[in-house]
Amino acid sequence: MSLPTIALKPKRDKAILNRHPWIFSGAVQQLPAVPAGSIVRVADATSKTLGLAFFDPASQIVGRMFAFGDHDAEPNKTFWQSRFTDAYQLRQTYITKAYDNTSASSTDTYRLIHAEGDELPGIVADVYGGRVVVLQLRTPATNQRLALWVELLQGLGFAHIYLKNKSYDGTGAPAVGENGWQLGGPETADFGDLIGLEHGLKFHIDVVNGQKTGFFIDQRENRHLLRHLAAGKSVLNAFAYSGGFSVAALAGGATKVVSVDISKDACALAEGNVSLNFGQEVNHEAIAQDCFAYLKQQPQDWDIVVLDPPAFAKNVRAVNNAARGYKELNMQGMRCAKPGGLLFTYSCSQLIDRDLFRKIVFGAAADIGRPVRILHQMTQPLDHPISIYHPEGEYLKGLVLQIL
Repeated sequence: MSLPTIALKPKRDKAILNRHPWIFSGAVQQLPAVPAGSIVRVADATSKTLGLAFFDPASQIVGRMFAFGDHDAEPNKTFWQSRFTDAYQLRQTYITKAYDNTSASSTDTYRLIHAEGDELPGIVADVYGGRVVVLQLRTPATNQRLALWVELLQGLGFAHIYLKNKSYDGTGAPAVGENGWQLGGPETADFGDLIGLEHGLKFHIDVVNGQKTGFFIDQRENRHLLRHLAAGKSVLNAFAYSGGFSVAALAGGATKVVSVDISKDACALAEGNVSLNFGQEVNHEAIAQDCFAYLKQQPQDWDIVVLDPPAFAKNVRAVNNAARGYKELNMQGMRCAKPGGLLFTYSCSQLIDRDLFRKIVFGAAADIGRPVRILHQMTQPLDHPISIYHPEGEYLKGLVLQIL
């Protein structure tokens, strides 16, 4: 039985031929009369097969390609198993085996599946403590195949799987599966307290109530860089959330660390993670305050300032306001850095690309009027791979600046 087909308009197949995985509604000549979540064949204007996609007619992205070339049948379990296994082996090679888990460099918390970066659009899976998987399914098609994904993850050896979805189509429609434990929850005898290890540092993980999947794994290597630069330094960590950068700075020998976040709960998390690693024997303070307001109050007295805000631009309409917000934030961060001090600054807004982010930071530096130089450029770590055909997957941008 042939698959239903998305037929593209003439001369609108170039992106797909270049392996970009998104099919926008404006490129489509004819949509099939099948429900959201169906697997569909994608064809050019001459009916030549270009590959297979997940179908969602209610979205601007009506198709998400997961296979390119002359495919004419719905994939079987072996196909998906191969994709999951490939993703798992990548992390085994470059995360869990690359770091010696018997030493202080141990890491057991990482991203297992990164959507388009692993040719599995709409699927994100994070591993905590080496044994708990938090799964986010972002499209109707991936939601409808929840049972298959759980089976495949279990086959990789994971005995605890938690589903943590937001609405998947922008209309508030609920996920197919109810959020919660799909396999082996906390009531099982082998669960215990969930602690994630990152380069030997410990973090409490709350998969149910924590932001994202429970922790911001994507900043792992950037926190590790800060750790190596923090000895003898005072560090201001703005938008601290659970204190990842603060713990890394203290582990590197920072003499004073202040974690600032508007959320009292986040400050409590940061304090808890500092205590988990160092007890009460370090100079750390968590302050629940608006970060913009706090930065404006600070003297030019910090050796290192960290700015890791949430995404300011969640849609195209918000980009201009987001750019102004990032500029103001970076101006304040530069202003309170000592001469010769460092600014770690980030954007996780997908719609603010690398070039735009640098232009924003340039504008902030120009308005402050202090010499600024780039010492290091940062992005997401290798367990968040980016398809070279899908630049939108590079959502995390960062710079280490020296403020003279």
